[in-house]
Amino acid sequence: MKAILGKKLGMTQIIDEEQVIPVTVLKAGPCVVVRKKEKDKDGYNALQLGFEQIQEKKLSKPVLGYFKKQAVKPTRFLREIRVEDDEVFASYKIGDEIKAGIFKKGDVVDVTGVSKGKGFAGVMKRYGFKGGPASHGSGQWHRRPGSIGASSDPSRVFKGKKMPGRMGGEKVTVRNLEVVDIDEKENLLLIKGCCPGKNGDLVIVRERKR
Repeated sequence: MKAILGKKLGMTQIIDEEQVIPVTVLKAGPCVVVRKKEKDKDGYNALQLGFEQIQEKKLSKPVLGYFKKQAVKPTRFLREIRVEDDEVFASYKIGDEIKAGIFKKGDVVDVTGVSKGKGFAGVMKRYGFKGGPASHGSGQWHRRPGSIGASSDPSRVFKGKKMPGRMGGEKVTVRNLEVVDIDEKENLLLIKGCCPGKNGDLVIVRERKR
């Protein structure tokens, strides 16, 4: 299992053999194993990972009590990573650290995060609609979606119709991204291309599903 929690720091570019490569810089780990969920008890094998230590006074008593019960230092983020391989799952213990070094240059990964929220958007921005005519008495119709109805049968608008609404702010996974470089000392991953979310957002980096 290769998976880690991280934080998006921003984008930059590196030059490799006279080629400019756009990369996203992620602060990946160190993560601590806070809890192990087992198939016999919970129905599946998973590791609960904590990322980014936080002061105890910033946590509520129930949350702080959870960390004290597991005998690990409190963290800001908690996420579950499922583990299919029983041998790999058994090799981890509560309190173990997972660092960026689990990946190597050339690995292909999937990055999951929450996309940037863009507020209430119309159909042209949200879905790429062409829009209406701009002349010949079109009035204020330039950016409208047009007719949405069907006819007297079925006399309703189908679910899923592309309409104006909130855009972004959704869980997104960008697949098949290449790890261009790793800084194990600073726990940095350089991922080719763009990753979801704004700078400072939490992301989950997993080895590509085959």
